Amino acid sequence: MATATQPLTAFAKVIRSKNSGPFELTFDVMFDEDAPYLFVKRSGVINVENVAAAYSIMASDVLVCTAFDAARAFKITIKRPVSSGDLMDRDVYGCQQHVPLTRLQIPA
Repeated sequence: MATATQPLTAFAKVIRSKNSGPFELTFDVMFDEDAPYLFVKRSGVINVENVAAAYSIMASDVLVCTAFDAARAFKITIKRPVSSGDLMDRDVYGCQQHVPLTRLQIPA
């Protein structure tokens, strides 16, 4: 029997991305209440391996993946595939890179 899941967007209030310098992207996953934050945290879904899989990168390219209880938030930082402003860069500000995180499935 399959386990029911819901996307991360069903729990998080804000999921965003931005540059963390020219060589890194950083992501914030923020919650407006303790209950959904703690539910997602306890699920263990937001981890280095799942972030790497979501972005098709090596786990070693996930530089930070941590929870901040006081802020009810997760902070994730990964290496950019190309530096910001490079000829092959499709998002110079890094603000459109959060979508793969929205697709993470949280067991309900």
